[in-house]
Amino acid sequence: MAGSNWFIATLGFLVTGTVVPYLAMLAVSMTNSESVYDIAKPVAPWFGMALLFLIHMTIGPFFGTPRTAATGFTMGIAPFLPEQWQTLGMVAFSFVFFALAFVLSITDSRVTAWIGRYLTPFLILLLVIILAVAAFNPMGNLQQPVSEMYQSHTFMQGFLDGYNTMDGIALVALAVSVVYAVRGLGYRGAAVSKTLAKAGLFSIILEAVIYTALIVLGVSSLAIMNPAENGGISLMAIINHYFGTFGSVLTGVLVILAVFTTAVGLFSSFAHDMHLIFPQFSYNTWLVVSAVGSFATANAGLTNIIAWSVPVLMFIYPFVLAIIVLSLTKRFFGGAPIVYQLTMLFVTPSACLDALAAAPFASTPVLKPLFDAYHQFVPFASDGLGWVVPGLVGAGLGLALAYFNSSKNEPA
Repeated sequence: MAGSNWFIATLGFLVTGTVVPYLAMLAVSMTNSESVYDIAKPVAPWFGMALLFLIHMTIGPFFGTPRTAATGFTMGIAPFLPEQWQTLGMVAFSFVFFALAFVLSITDSRVTAWIGRYLTPFLILLLVIILAVAAFNPMGNLQQPVSEMYQSHTFMQGFLDGYNTMDGIALVALAVSVVYAVRGLGYRGAAVSKTLAKAGLFSIILEAVIYTALIVLGVSSLAIMNPAENGGISLMAIINHYFGTFGSVLTGVLVILAVFTTAVGLFSSFAHDMHLIFPQFSYNTWLVVSAVGSFATANAGLTNIIAWSVPVLMFIYPFVLAIIVLSLTKRFFGGAPIVYQLTMLFVTPSACLDALAAAPFASTPVLKPLFDAYHQFVPFASDGLGWVVPGLVGAGLGLALAYFNSSKNEPA
């Protein structure tokens, strides 16, 4: 969609799509956190619980888990179904998809471990082959029309689009599993963070290369194709162009298996952490909640899921980004709770307004004057980052109060 402005847009996208997840993983490791609750608890215990709940609902039954089935259907089933069978096909596919994910979540994880170990790397290999073929036989050049949203503030639009990967908030919730895996290799203490820093850097560089190549592939496709509703449709059209029906079928099968593994992982993570917050409900009960909620949401369709996730992500990301920065820098202010608390307090109004401004009803006559004033008077608000300056002000006040309190408590 960025057309000839693709490079600047990609830089913004990579910040939130790769760098933020990397920093989230480091923040969890450096603070020895066991969950989202631990990393957010310095604000207040209730805040830690609320953020954990909101993150898991977002990457779980609200948006993340439903998107796995919607992506699998869009890329693996929809291209081969007549138009009149699309709705019924999605209902049947998502029912079977989430039923199997539910069963495997409470029985045997060896199947999904096998998929993750062998088929996911094969999917990446197939993607590399597609990108290589496209590089030697491009559909067009990169001087393509720029959509309206990328004609100005290109970097910031890419930055905000990176929110939709959900990887930043997901890594805050799931990085604990990575930390445990590293510890399982025999690393302890500071060696865990150092190992994660090295391995994580290698991973995000590879991920950034793949993201960039996909963006270039998408831009070049505009020479012979119109923009599709979502990336899943675009990618399948590109694969069909180069490899025909066989390539589309093979890719569709691999994508379904890959997103199925993700769904099982999200089911287990959601149920585990929700059971910790609300122990009166069993792990299996939360699995049922995740399965039923994901099935209901998935049938809204991939495009609608992405559209409705935007205001929710605009609300969550300011808190997550602020928590990550504070966690990585806490040694410089001794982890004083007042710094966390004032930062979050000042971030909250802008996070709420940014979320409302991204909602489908934002252009209503009642709300439009409010958003116009907000975008005019608050720095970066028109870019969707109105929380940044207030957050810095809150952090500055918190640091001043923390320094004053420590000085007052020092012996004369």
